[in-house]
Amino acid sequence: MSTHLITGAGSGIGAAVARRLTERGDDLVLLARDAGRARELAAMHPGARTIVGDLANPDRLSWAFAQQPVPERLDSLMHIAGVVELGQVGELTPKAWHAQLNANLVAPAELTRLFLPQLRVAQGHVLFVNSGAGLAAHAGWSAYAASKHGLKALADSLRHEEHGNGVRVTTVYPGRTASPMQAKVHQQEGKEYDAERWIDPESIATTILMAIDLPRDAEVNDLTVRPGR
Repeated sequence: MSTHLITGAGSGIGAAVARRLTERGDDLVLLARDAGRARELAAMHPGARTIVGDLANPDRLSWAFAQQPVPERLDSLMHIAGVVELGQVGELTPKAWHAQLNANLVAPAELTRLFLPQLRVAQGHVLFVNSGAGLAAHAGWSAYAASKHGLKALADSLRHEEHGNGVRVTTVYPGRTASPMQAKVHQQEGKEYDAERWIDPESIATTILMAIDLPRDAEVNDLTVRPGR
């Protein structure tokens, strides 16, 4: 039985991945921002364990994990959680920048640092769910795209650093995916949201499971997924 630590398991892609792994009998450890969210995730994904740590405050993650049991080995660490706040460069405040950089970049880096020993033991897999914004930035997307460009750099550096330890690293770049985050983006853009136009989270989950299930003789480094409609 494999053990996976997942962020963002409460909705969208993260929830789809967690369901699929639960159905096949894998052991899940789900990150929750607080105790209330931990109870919600436990009810949503029966049998999963939860640990509490707030991605919005990466400086406190080490302390938080020292207060609770954490897995001794990990077959994968999946960074799926993310936040977005659109805005022009001339309008975004430092608070908006820090919120997105902390949750989308600094916290994944810190989580990876903290759990690398367990990943090395299992010769596990670190998977980053990035975004098309991690490859190209457009008007109104500067802070989010910066966080995702940084996430690409984090993944690429980690891949080179951990190759000798047998740890594989994959980045998935989904296009627009039907999710609560996408609904929020449309609201910020002032556009009508139609989930049928965008990728089903289950389709992204399929690509993620393909990457982590690949035999040891191969590794998916980067995988771009775009809406087919």
